[in-house]
Amino acid sequence: MSRDAPNGVTPRRPPPMAPMGRARYIVIMTLVLVGLGLLVGRIVDLHVFDHSFLQGQGDARTLRVDEIPAHRGMITDRHGDPLAISTPVVTLWANPQDLPDDGIQRLRLAQALGQDLDALDARIERYADREFMYLQRRMTPAEAQEVLDLHVPGVHARREYKRYYPAGEVTAQLLGVTNIDDQGQEGLELAYQPYLAGVPGKRRVLKDRRGRLVRDLEVLEDAQPGGDLTLSIDQSLQYMAYRELKKAVDENEADGGTLVMLDADTGEVLAMANQPSYNPNNRAGLDPEGLRNQAIVDVFEPGSVMKPLAMSALLETGKFPPDTVVDTSPGWMVIDGYTIRDVSNNGKLSLAGILRKSSNIGMSKLTLQLDEPRVPQRYRALGFDRAPGTGFPGEATGSVPSPQVWSSSQWAALSYGYGLSVSALQLASAYTAIANHGRRLPPSLLRLSKTPKGEPVIEPAVADRVLGMMDEVVAPGTGARRGMVPGYSVAGKTGTVRKTGSGGYQERTYRALFVGIAPVSDPRIIAVVMIDHPRGDAYYGGAIAAPVFSRVAGNALRLLDVPPDRPSQDDDA
Repeated sequence: MSRDAPNGVTPRRPPPMAPMGRARYIVIMTLVLVGLGLLVGRIVDLHVFDHSFLQGQGDARTLRVDEIPAHRGMITDRHGDPLAISTPVVTLWANPQDLPDDGIQRLRLAQALGQDLDALDARIERYADREFMYLQRRMTPAEAQEVLDLHVPGVHARREYKRYYPAGEVTAQLLGVTNIDDQGQEGLELAYQPYLAGVPGKRRVLKDRRGRLVRDLEVLEDAQPGGDLTLSIDQSLQYMAYRELKKAVDENEADGGTLVMLDADTGEVLAMANQPSYNPNNRAGLDPEGLRNQAIVDVFEPGSVMKPLAMSALLETGKFPPDTVVDTSPGWMVIDGYTIRDVSNNGKLSLAGILRKSSNIGMSKLTLQLDEPRVPQRYRALGFDRAPGTGFPGEATGSVPSPQVWSSSQWAALSYGYGLSVSALQLASAYTAIANHGRRLPPSLLRLSKTPKGEPVIEPAVADRVLGMMDEVVAPGTGARRGMVPGYSVAGKTGTVRKTGSGGYQERTYRALFVGIAPVSDPRIIAVVMIDHPRGDAYYGGAIAAPVFSRVAGNALRLLDVPPDRPSQDDDA
């Protein structure tokens, strides 16, 4: 027994390490030491030799590139008066994870935002797992500052722009609107979106880990503001046209109406008004019906206002000398089983008398003497089968029927304005050919730097002759006498069109129209007035639409400083 062993127990010696176990141990320890050496070496390298890597990684977590909003271009009238401008606003946003749970702070925030506390709490809860939510879009800087002065953690501000329309509902359908991100959605705002929007800039900023701005560092790219757009509209004429149109629609309990006024020398649109309308600065409760620019995108059967244009085609054939007389008795006729009627039995009428009395019988009998479709050909030449080319979104093309489907009754109907569809802008543009010795001018919504040459579509002598006939239409004792303008000569034509429904033409449902050119001696303006479904006792174009033209044209000629050319003319109405 060993003397060192207590209690007589002999200790056991550890067995010697196996050769393979020792080798594995050495390999593992070597790998650990090599890995540790590499790690230390990398740390030394990053801190001493390649410290820019760590700096870059740090910057990537604190440096950001933010967008600098571009100022949207202004839209003005032809004189530079603003019609659409962008004003600076502030959008408040928050990181829901940073917002305090304290009920008092939440209540103060909700009150400053003008929001219900429960609704705000619900929104914060809904975005709890995100780092961004809007609190309030497009606030005035003063309103936003009141919220920021509360110093609520997690609340931040971002500068934006909001579109404002000084003329409100007066120019609503023409200009259109932008959405909450200041992008064009309707009208000219949409048509010229790339031009008006500009190009946002870029800036480098320093932010903390929660996305809060610490410091502006540098501007990388300056924002490029959008271009300004100068329209052909005269704001004074636009206000006046809108006021008179709205008054007529209200007084006659009509569904709506449209008024288009062109510069007879250039084809520029001086005024374009629609009813119903809306306030683009406050779209709460907006009726989508008011968004449409009816003058450009809607079409209708024009009726008798087409007769002067059809007459120009008839006169160019050479078959109807100035002394031509047409017997319209007994005031009705049957073609292909359809009855065509005049308002009354007008007996024998001259060519000018046919326009003055607005005789459907007279126009039909003249047209049916032709062997070729001269009237529809004239309509196409005047642009009634294609878009006006203004660039306005959704502009109507109109419709002239194909010659393969014409019957005698359809051929006759075209001569007095039935069987085709046109827009108010197309109609006004067609009459530039009558006012300009046969040259049709394309309509323009933008101010032109020079007068367009136009397209010759009517023989000059014929255009002048038709203009003279229309001068006789608007005279004392005629159905269009209410379209007269004191001090000025007026060439015009009325129209009263039955509207169609699911069962064909409807009873007591009409559109009242008037087309006028003034003054006759040197045409300066062309205007089309359409009142949709007047519900009063009167519904004829001469009674409903002509007075609107008279008031609008009279004011326009005076505002444009056009000298009177018929000061002795009196209205005996």
